[in-house]
Amino acid sequence: MTNSINISDFDIRDTEAVVALWQNCGLTRPWNDPYKDIQRKLTDTTGAFWVGRIGSEIVASIMIGYDGHRGSINYLAVAPDHAGSGIGRDLMARAEAFLIELECPKVAFCVRRDNAPVLAFYDHLGYGIDDVYALGKRLIPDD
Repeated sequence: MTNSINISDFDIRDTEAVVALWQNCGLTRPWNDPYKDIQRKLTDTTGAFWVGRIGSEIVASIMIGYDGHRGSINYLAVAPDHAGSGIGRDLMARAEAFLIELECPKVAFCVRRDNAPVLAFYDHLGYGIDDVYALGKRLIPDD
């Protein structure tokens, strides 16, 4: 793990800083309310939600899920001024170790097709595009 970063479980007091991080990283979309996503994640008893701090500043986050068949990653974010520092790589390694402890056989997640830098990041970590379609259906609107 990067020497100067402290990884800990998300605390509800981290909410505003985490949402600001996600916005700064371009992860939020008008149709997804990040505050509702946080509240929903807090009901998850099998996954994890971590933040990374340098000093008192939150500079990273990651949500990890596991449904009994595959793990998932959401909201992996590293503050732009810390990009390339190894924080994202270290968070993913820690997430993979967490999922392996749960005996999770596979991890899958979504990356927007036009996000070339993030696709390159995951390619470097050994992730590839699966021969599947990602299907979705909105069940509860966030508006």
